[in-house]
Amino acid sequence: MTRKKLTFEEALKQLETIAEQIERGTIGLEESIDRYEEGMALVKQCRDILSKAEMKIQQLQQRADGTLETTNFKRPKEARVE
Repeated sequence: MTRKKLTFEEALKQLETIAEQIERGTIGLEESIDRYEEGMALVKQCRDILSKAEMKIQQLQQRADGTLETTNFKRPKEARVE
């Protein structure tokens, strides 16, 4: 199944909705499991978005004259997310 790329806010909202449904017990066991699986995919998507944002922030470096310079970010091997 191909998932539409959501914004962080959209993914978080969907994740909150799933958590509420599971916590309230308004859906059956099988649907709860399906929704849990969907929620875990959303968690991964949110983490990926946050990781990319963090890398962009880390790319900004201040020059001696006080201006900001964008540099290419090279993620260390131990920090790679699989």
